[in-house]
Amino acid sequence: MLKEVRLGTKQLPVPIIQGGMGVGVSLSSLAGHVMKEGGMGVISAAHPGYARADFRKDSIHANCEAIKEECAKARMISEGNGLLGVNIMVASTDYDRYVQAAVEAGADAIISGAGLPLHLPALTKDSEILIAPIVSSAKAARLILRSWDKHYESCPDFIVIEGSEAGGHLGFRKEELMEGTCQPLEQIVSEVLQLLPAYEEKYQKKIPVFAAGGIYDGEDIARMIRLEAAGVQMATRFIATYECDANDSFKQAVLDCKKEDIRLIKSPAGLPGRALNNRFIQKVEGQTICIQNCLHCMKPCDPSHTPYCISEALITSVSKDAQDGVVFVGANAWRIDHLVHVHELMQELIEGADASLKEN
Repeated sequence: MLKEVRLGTKQLPVPIIQGGMGVGVSLSSLAGHVMKEGGMGVISAAHPGYARADFRKDSIHANCEAIKEECAKARMISEGNGLLGVNIMVASTDYDRYVQAAVEAGADAIISGAGLPLHLPALTKDSEILIAPIVSSAKAARLILRSWDKHYESCPDFIVIEGSEAGGHLGFRKEELMEGTCQPLEQIVSEVLQLLPAYEEKYQKKIPVFAAGGIYDGEDIARMIRLEAAGVQMATRFIATYECDANDSFKQAVLDCKKEDIRLIKSPAGLPGRALNNRFIQKVEGQTICIQNCLHCMKPCDPSHTPYCISEALITSVSKDAQDGVVFVGANAWRIDHLVHVHELMQELIEGADASLKEN
């Protein structure tokens, strides 16, 4: 049976984290309904304020205010259940301000990837918020553990391990992804788990691990539990829910996609990514779309050389026609063929995991 997980001073009743999806795919509606079912709902800090009237004038202020507003709305929807997380990319130019906004919003946790959150403990030291890095290798986990221990005398409250079948920006080289030579998720989980006992003993607390990337059903969840992961993080399956914050065009693009429609792209953010091979992706191959109103939102992005604005492409896909922007998805998106309510999906995942664990 799936068991609740202790995260620092908090309890997560159902060990399923809904992955953060930006721009605007996971906001208060999706996060709040996942929380209502006992999981951790996660709001993405990647331009949550894109629809606000002040976004083009001051995107940082708009995003910080939106983080607070979306967190408050998610709490209302959750009816006091589950936990609330905010996913913040290290590559964000205004990372520090978004972390502060999440703290002020009263979120339960900050989950941080797209780079190594080496100074995150310094930004949250005066709060009770849980902090968790996203890593794609034991090497990255080891670096973070050593750095937090040495410089801040702290350790993660939990760790998310993201494998190569995830959607969005990926922590692997494109050559590895193309050639299929990435380290398997199961192996990364095992190697990271071996690093933790010394830190758990020193700080007198458990550091739960959540496996992510290609997690699709209850059997996948059970497989990770049997490897001694505490639970899983999954994102793509939550797109195909009525409560997901994306528009109908975005959801339909996922429902209609075939296995051959899912491909690797080179993101202007400097990382490889997995997305749908739609009209926009085909359009930008080999050409550049001029950036007129740069938001200066990603550290690795150079507007004078980037082929297109990843933020504008993500905003377009979620607010207008998905064919005209970037739609990030995981490797198993092609298996999804109908919309469900979050309640139905969570029940399916829990029952499937419980049945698989009982068999073993």
